[in-house]
Amino acid sequence: MAHKVGARVLLDCCQSVPNRPVDVQDLGADWIVASGHKMCGPTGCGFLWGRYDVLEEMTPFMGGGEMIEDVFISHSTYAPPPARFEAGTPAIAEAIGLGAACDYLSGLGMHRVHAYEQDLGAYLYDRLKSVDKVRIYGPPPSVPRSRASLCAFNVEGLHASDVAALLDQQGVAVRSGHHCTQPLHQYLDVPASARASLYIYNTRHEVDMFIDALGDSIKFFTDLNF
Repeated sequence: MAHKVGARVLLDCCQSVPNRPVDVQDLGADWIVASGHKMCGPTGCGFLWGRYDVLEEMTPFMGGGEMIEDVFISHSTYAPPPARFEAGTPAIAEAIGLGAACDYLSGLGMHRVHAYEQDLGAYLYDRLKSVDKVRIYGPPPSVPRSRASLCAFNVEGLHASDVAALLDQQGVAVRSGHHCTQPLHQYLDVPASARASLYIYNTRHEVDMFIDALGDSIKFFTDLNF
């Protein structure tokens, strides 16, 4: 639809590339971006994939070594993509680390990664659903409507930051806040939420540990008559 009116399409795939097979050709986008730290890679790096014909039309936004083809007194010509967008000395160590992470995930097989996460995410949802006073956001896991392997939730009468702080004291890391989705939280009419996120290195045993710690946290606040 966007292409029909002459618009370009950029997809933010930071959440999907680490968790499932992604065929960039099949998506039909002009550009695709993803970050490294969500896929076992270093922080501070990521990648931009672009259709070659689109990249050829674009002019660089930075100048530096390696992105120039020829320099004249009156003008310069740029190197072909992707070099024209890689001015100066790149983050070499981070790029090597990201490449190693990609190789690692490819070795596991992204279909296997996705299947494992779907199973573990469904287990997390079912366990969390059984905890009293907990509200989970989003639809339940189902085949036609796939759910990511995470759960955003709130505990009745408690602020998400307090829940996260007490879980942290028990060795359980969850995120609390808006999760970069303030409009969604405004729509849900909640100030914040906690989020338990899983990846290939997590296990059902760790989900059980989280549920036990959450139960202890709720009991702690209940005993204080909050």
